[in-house]
Amino acid sequence: MTGDTGTPADPAANRYVTTALDKPPDLRGADVTAVFAELFDTHARQLRGYLAGRVGESTADDLVAETFLVALRQRHSYDPERAPIKGWLYGIATNLVREHLRKESRGRRANLRAVGRPEPDHDAVVADRVDAERASRVLKQALAELRDEDRDVLLLTSWAGLTPAEVAEALGEPASTIRSRLHRVRTRLQALLTEESR
Repeated sequence: MTGDTGTPADPAANRYVTTALDKPPDLRGADVTAVFAELFDTHARQLRGYLAGRVGESTADDLVAETFLVALRQRHSYDPERAPIKGWLYGIATNLVREHLRKESRGRRANLRAVGRPEPDHDAVVADRVDAERASRVLKQALAELRDEDRDVLLLTSWAGLTPAEVAEALGEPASTIRSRLHRVRTRLQALLTEESR
């Protein structure tokens, strides 16, 4: 492989870039503003894509900002020995999604009670949140029927592109549990898709 100038590309340069991105940041150092600016530049776009798929475009920007605000406040709890910072950030974001959905669900139930209408099924509400462009009718139904823990694992790996080790860090569970859960969920979804295509 050659670079733009026709000279052989330096594979060591690519390793350096990857290493630089994966290097644990110093969240306890003196220049926290610069560190968080770099973290935002590196992770905000992908994080927003993940959040938009979970809660919609209009809420995603607010949750991205809140993710970095919580990370700044809790920076002393980050342990670079456990996993890369990406998993830590997605863990914060996933907790914020859960809290957002709980608040939204409580508000919707309160509004429905106020006007005397019956409450919708919780699984149907969750299914409506899944981005219609990203999932077929079968996948929407399957996602709605998944337990919250299984849904989080699937979406963190599929939409956010996290590795099982990063998901384990994000959710505070052992990587072996995440791999097992991911395998079970994927097998179930594959069976549903195969059955639907018959």
